[in-house]
Amino acid sequence: MARAKRIICVSHLTGAEGEAVARGVAERLGLRYLDEEIIETAAEWVDLDPSMVGEVERRKSLMTRIGESMRGQALPSRPDTASQRRSSVVHRETPADEDLRTVIRDAIRETAEQGNVVIASHAASMALAGRQDVVRVLVTASLETRLRRISAERNLDQQRAEKVLVEQDAARAEYMKRFYRVDIELPTHYDLVVNTDNLPPERAVDLISLAAGET
Repeated sequence: MARAKRIICVSHLTGAEGEAVARGVAERLGLRYLDEEIIETAAEWVDLDPSMVGEVERRKSLMTRIGESMRGQALPSRPDTASQRRSSVVHRETPADEDLRTVIRDAIRETAEQGNVVIASHAASMALAGRQDVVRVLVTASLETRLRRISAERNLDQQRAEKVLVEQDAARAEYMKRFYRVDIELPTHYDLVVNTDNLPPERAVDLISLAAGET
């Protein structure tokens, strides 16, 4: 009997070491690790530069991005292959931000259909909510722990580290609202919540691998 395809989504707060955990899970289970590749796939579907598509996750409007990067050049025409993609986006010469949000969500869903993957970030757990074949993980840590890690990793003083976390936490919450209409992120949005205050990444990898049915 063939083994079911594994799909693991790892969301994480800044300073929680979630990226290291997600990469470790992918390596442990022999799965693909995808993060920016989601944006690259979405950009390919609409024939735009990945940096422009990625900025929709950071609130900058498409017209602003086009103005900054293309400087008056003609917009790309819709590629012939786009209609064959799974994306449900309504293709236009200048897709609206909501169209781009849709195509990012669809890129996550198509990636999940391929299976055997760890998807980091992009609130993939929300995009794949309701699916029984997905393990949704949140990697978190206390504010104090996150501040200490960010200060050390980025060589920031306490005040600047606090500013980074406040801004990134706010951006994350706003992302959830824009993309998935989630006003308050809850533990119940996930199958497993891992606190890395005292749990090193390798132990977090152990727990997630077990939850994903490591054999």
